[in-house]
Amino acid sequence: MFYENHRLSIVIGAYGSGKSEIAVNMSLAQRKAWPDKSLLIADLDIINPFYRSSDCAPALEKAGIRVISPMYAGSNVDAPVIPPDVYSIFDDETYTGVFDIGGEDMGATILGSMRHRIENTDTQILMAVNTLRPFTSDAKQIAEMTAILSQAAGFMIDGYLHNTNLLGETTSEIITEGEKIMKEASGITGIPVVATCYMEGVEVPEIKEHELFPMSRQIFYNY
Repeated sequence: MFYENHRLSIVIGAYGSGKSEIAVNMSLAQRKAWPDKSLLIADLDIINPFYRSSDCAPALEKAGIRVISPMYAGSNVDAPVIPPDVYSIFDDETYTGVFDIGGEDMGATILGSMRHRIENTDTQILMAVNTLRPFTSDAKQIAEMTAILSQAAGFMIDGYLHNTNLLGETTSEIITEGEKIMKEASGITGIPVVATCYMEGVEVPEIKEHELFPMSRQIFYNY
C-alpha cells in the first residue's frame, strides 16, 4: 500500500481536501500494518487551528502512535511555531511517520525550513484532492493548485490522493466523476494518482488503475 512505501509521508492539499482525515487514517493503517514499529504523526497545520489531525490525539495515542502538535493546538491562539519534536523522525531512523501540512501554500512553506532533513530522508509528498471543493474542481484548477503548493513547499509532488466526497452524501457516481477529473489532471501534470480514498460504507466504483484506501471518520468539527 502507498502508506508503506516510504519512512516519511507528507500530506498537503487545498482547504477542504480532507488531508488531515487522510493523514490520521494513514497513520492508523500503518499501525495495523506494523504492530511493533515506532510511529508518529505530526500536525504541522500552523495556519488554521480548526479541523486538524491533533484533534484526535487520544485515539492515535491509544493506538501507540506518537502525536506531535503545535504548541498552541487545541486553543484559540494561532502561532506559526514548529514543534521541535518534529525532528525526531529525522534523528531517529526507527520511526516511520506522517506529516499533516495545512494552510495551503502558506502552510506548505514550512517544509522549506526542513529542506535538508527531508532531502536526506526516505520521503513521499502526496497531495490530497477533493474535486468538489473550490479551486480544485477541474483538471486545470488542480494543475494550478499543484504548481502553487509545489512552489511553496520547494518540492515536487510525488502523487495525488483522490478524495472526492460530499461526506454522507457521497455516491459511486460522485467518485467516478472525480476519477475522470483526476485522470485528466494527472495527464496535465505528469503526477500519478496513487490512491482513491473513501469512507467505509460508501459504494465505490471498480477502479483498477490505482489503490483504494478505505477510511473511517476520525475528525469532527467542534462547535
